Amino acid sequence: MTARQKKKKKKNISSEEIEQEENIMNVKEQTGDAQADPAQDEVSQDDVAPEVSEETATEAEEPTIESLSEQIEVLKTAATDNLDRAVRAQAELDNVRKRTNRDIENAHKYALEKFINELLPVLDSLELGINASENMEDPSSLREGMEITMNMLCSSLEKSGVKPVEPQKGDKFNPDQHEAVTMQEVEDIESGAVTTTLQKGYELNGRLLRPAKVIVAK
Repeated sequence: MTARQKKKKKKNISSEEIEQEENIMNVKEQTGDAQADPAQDEVSQDDVAPEVSEETATEAEEPTIESLSEQIEVLKTAATDNLDRAVRAQAELDNVRKRTNRDIENAHKYALEKFINELLPVLDSLELGINASENMEDPSSLREGMEITMNMLCSSLEKSGVKPVEPQKGDKFNPDQHEAVTMQEVEDIESGAVTTTLQKGYELNGRLLRPAKVIVAK
């Protein structure tokens, strides 16, 4: 082999080695890019995605001026209605209080109105009896008129809940309704029983107004 052929062969080998090295470098670069790109894409997606979601959530949560204005108007309307109801309720309460006070005052003033109306006929009967007794010759007629007047009075008292307390002879002495004025010995009555009623007692709707004054046997 001549020197020229050796030189040419050597040149060919160098070219092939250079080409192989270039191919290896290209493969490495492509492999490196392929490995680097997914990581960059992943990082970029992780960095960008949260920012987009946070901005969207912030925009959804933040109220607008229009929505706030509508809420304010609704609250104003509700406050006005509640105030109007409170004012009406207070006015009604004041009216009820005034009516109640007026009714109580009238009850105190006119509590005896019905009772007085029952007694007026009794008063008229007494006046008629007094006027008739001036020219009356028969006293029995006067007694009869007085009895009629007394019955009218008793009827009026009974309508108002007044009942007489009048123990009979031989009734047991009751300290809740009777008042012993004195005691005396009586043969046919046992000790502690009523012998005589000196004055009637009266009770109003079951409540004692005045005890009956009696004499009690020893």
